[in-house]
Amino acid sequence: MESIRNLLDEVIQEESLIDCMISNVRKKEEYNKISIRPILLKEKLMYQFTYHYDKKVVHENVEKDQMLGKMISLFETNFKQGQIYTKEADYQILISKKFKVKILKKAPTKKQKNLSHNRKKNYIIPENIPNPFLYRLGVMNEKGKVFSQKYDKFRQINRFLEMVRDIVDELKNKEKIKVIDFGCGKSYLTFALYYYFVDILNMDVDIIGLDLKEDVVMHCNEIAKDLRYEKLKFMMGDIAHFNQANQVDMVVTLHACDTATDAALVKAIEWNAKIILSVPCCQHELFDKIHNPLMMPMEKHGIIKERMSALITDSIRANILEIMGYDTQILEFIDMEHTPKNLLIRGVKGNTGYEKAVKEYVSFKEFWGITPYFEKELGEKLQKRITE
Repeated sequence: MESIRNLLDEVIQEESLIDCMISNVRKKEEYNKISIRPILLKEKLMYQFTYHYDKKVVHENVEKDQMLGKMISLFETNFKQGQIYTKEADYQILISKKFKVKILKKAPTKKQKNLSHNRKKNYIIPENIPNPFLYRLGVMNEKGKVFSQKYDKFRQINRFLEMVRDIVDELKNKEKIKVIDFGCGKSYLTFALYYYFVDILNMDVDIIGLDLKEDVVMHCNEIAKDLRYEKLKFMMGDIAHFNQANQVDMVVTLHACDTATDAALVKAIEWNAKIILSVPCCQHELFDKIHNPLMMPMEKHGIIKERMSALITDSIRANILEIMGYDTQILEFIDMEHTPKNLLIRGVKGNTGYEKAVKEYVSFKEFWGITPYFEKELGEKLQKRITE
């Protein structure tokens, strides 16, 4: 163990550690691996140990002078492998059943990170400030502290509002904004949207959240009533058959499965909605339909074909929206590490030059030999643009 001790002592004393992972247990423990990273707490260098259990993680902050003994103890007692990333090099520690040690050194692969554990991002909805709807939805406590298990949701909410903020000027000339959120589910983002428009921007809005689950709709209506969100209501209904609105300014569809996303986009186009925000989900429609002999190296692998069909589906959606008069972007909604379903299609009405989009669409669908559901549902509206 002396070689491990010397390496760790050098890394710790020079404060060159970027990241570390200790794994491969000798006998089963409650936790199966430990990750370690340096952090700054009140301007003091500490090391955060994260113990990875099957269904949870537990953090422990350790002072610099305790690090060496703690890490050596882990290798001596129960772990056979360690990966250490420093500014100068990467090190892999391997320990055999007979406690023979091997250390492999490679070129560095990670860069030094900002160590400030408490560094704050300028979120639209800030941390550590009590927020009524986030408290009611279980994202933060009554003092404004975001629960650790809800932090990804907190980031997702703010990322969504950032995407709205980028295009909200398109609605500024409206006296009242009508918003429909299809498939709203637990409605984190529906409540966030209402809060952003009303409490932050002081705009006049009517928002309807639509979902198929009666208990979800009842629960969300109770929360909206308790929060006195008077112009936010939730209704049961199917996206394709919803007919209780004549004119809508913004259509939101988040994780509507398969062709339900297309049904919502068709509704948005029929309403001539100014803004469309769509996060597609479960794009199964084209999986068994796409085919081109040139693409067989990808088509013959199921997982590759599944991802490819999802990308083709979303590309078609964006392309058709362009043809129908929308300036369209496909954006990363949240980090890929949290979910592969992380793309948001954002369309803003105003695109007048759609001829190029028509040519791209026709060539693209011919290449894959498909006629997508979205095209069929739009019917003559789309065909007129294509044949003009």
